[in-house]
Amino acid sequence: MTWDSVLQLATENESKSAFEAIDILLKFCNNIIKNPSEEKYRRIRLKNPIIESKLLPVVGAMECLFDMGFLEDGEFLTMPRNCSLSVLTVIRNELTEVKDALRESDNLGVVPSVPLIPAPTSPQAASTIPQAAPTAPQAAPARPALPTLPTNILMSEAKFYSKLDSSLQHVLMYENSSLQDKARSVIPIATLQTEAREKLESILSADRSQQVDVQDCLLLCLLNWFKTSFFSWVDSPACERCTGPTTNNGMLPPNSDDERWQAGRVESHRCNVCASITRFPRYNHPGKLLDTRRGRCGEWANCFTLCCRALGFEARYVLDWTDHVWTEVYSQSQQRWLHCDPCENVCDKPLLYEAGWGKALTYVIAFSKDEIMDVTWRYSAKHAEVRSRRNECREDWLVSTIYKINQKKRSAMAPARQGIMLNRTIVELVEFLTEKTADNSELSGRTTGSLAWRLARGETGGMSNEPFIFTLSEREKQLKKIHVKYNCAKNHYVRISNNNEEKKDWSSLCFQSTSLARKEEKDWKMVYLARAEGSENASVSWKFDFSESSLKIDKVIIKAESCVYENGIITWKICGDDQCIMLNGKDLNLSTPVDVKGSSSLTITGTLTRGIGNVAWQHSQLFRQSSTDFNNFPFEIEIYLM
Repeated sequence: MTWDSVLQLATENESKSAFEAIDILLKFCNNIIKNPSEEKYRRIRLKNPIIESKLLPVVGAMECLFDMGFLEDGEFLTMPRNCSLSVLTVIRNELTEVKDALRESDNLGVVPSVPLIPAPTSPQAASTIPQAAPTAPQAAPARPALPTLPTNILMSEAKFYSKLDSSLQHVLMYENSSLQDKARSVIPIATLQTEAREKLESILSADRSQQVDVQDCLLLCLLNWFKTSFFSWVDSPACERCTGPTTNNGMLPPNSDDERWQAGRVESHRCNVCASITRFPRYNHPGKLLDTRRGRCGEWANCFTLCCRALGFEARYVLDWTDHVWTEVYSQSQQRWLHCDPCENVCDKPLLYEAGWGKALTYVIAFSKDEIMDVTWRYSAKHAEVRSRRNECREDWLVSTIYKINQKKRSAMAPARQGIMLNRTIVELVEFLTEKTADNSELSGRTTGSLAWRLARGETGGMSNEPFIFTLSEREKQLKKIHVKYNCAKNHYVRISNNNEEKKDWSSLCFQSTSLARKEEKDWKMVYLARAEGSENASVSWKFDFSESSLKIDKVIIKAESCVYENGIITWKICGDDQCIMLNGKDLNLSTPVDVKGSSSLTITGTLTRGIGNVAWQHSQLFRQSSTDFNNFPFEIEIYLM
């Protein structure tokens, strides 16, 4: 049997080049096998003249190094200590056989015959596959001269392949049953399932379309829980000594525990108060992240993808070459892949990065246990511009590399699964042929889609939920008073006048809301309601109707705290039966009496507009408060009746 890289090396190069490359590769193998604890043998400098002249130009040589276990490490290739020497031994033995075959073929003037058998997935598998019988030598035509590519292209593609291979290996961790068990132990599964069923019932009352199922709703609930309750964003960690703020102070060497949890980089943060150093290991092991529950986009997507797999979702880890990471989840009901960014708590908004953030995308690659996919085109509405920036590898090389990887993965699948994966690929590739249109409010690139799905995401541009109207309970009729307040940190209402009844979520008691969302700033530890990203305005209203009783409004006291920045504007419109009062946002920052005496109904409407640039949505905010402030209520309504 022969590994693909060894096969390429033997059959796609001139004998002399292949022979020299194999000689060098064998030296690397033997040095590591004989001296497994010597770090110097596990590190190869890519700019070494021998590497540049003897390995980079040879087809299969660099791939062979990656198959051995070497990983890209800046200007070096490094083999981690936990790499299996048994794989290295198998490859060394194959290289030795190919070298002998090349020597013999040169003596006889024939092309060596190398049996094409897929590489094993493990060293144990390799030991059980019998060697193919040698093929009788045959006369062969002279080999045509192979085109030589510039060294910089070969080196760039070698690094690109290393990045692909590293991520392909990493996503296999999500399939570890122990890790999935650990993830399930920290996810409030029963609570999320209940929320998902309630969400589905609510949205299907507006649209009976079958394009949304409970799993879609569960995904949205998981995404929201992960963002708002589980994981935390870290720019600079608090000082471990005095809890003061810190500033990045460079890098520190990883210790053995860091390396155990795949923290190849450890940041040093100096305290601004006591000057002590706090270490911030950038863990890459999803199991460790279930414990630390903090980090930046890499840690967020890494841990969230594991959580998705733990709940049975088919999930991909998506790597953006311009420094961002997120997740894709396959929706069975919609028969397509959904973009999920746990950092932003957004789902199905693939144009967020290009149209919303202004990113100049190049390569966006998705990885799973089943496949690798270039999904760049899902995330762009400017395909020509993206193509002009893709210069890290040849396009035909990338297509060929992805095809070979997927063919190898699918060859191990059952025929039925192969068919499913092939059909999905066809549908996905057809999707990529059509350039999306960036729509500023949704950033989904989709002009159609079931109302149910848009309602589920709470971003329809219309009502997020069924309209809610406050009516009097028997207790409130007796009290002749209704008293409701909202805490944004807990994201819940308390109806004090009705035995302190609680209701979760800001939208649950709204009459109407348009393009409004709850936002959380992990770095500043603040929460608030603001416009949906990309929207030009937003509104929200609450309605009270006492017409079923004989009671009328005597007086109303309202507090609705708000903040505006730049040229952001917030206005309030407060209406009784036949009169309306207009107020500026700041007018209700303190408890304020409003005169609608004699009315049997009351509607309070807030409108958020203006702002500057890509973050204009952030320049008008309602109910802003600390994310840990559970005692203060920035929104409060007291209505006294007569």
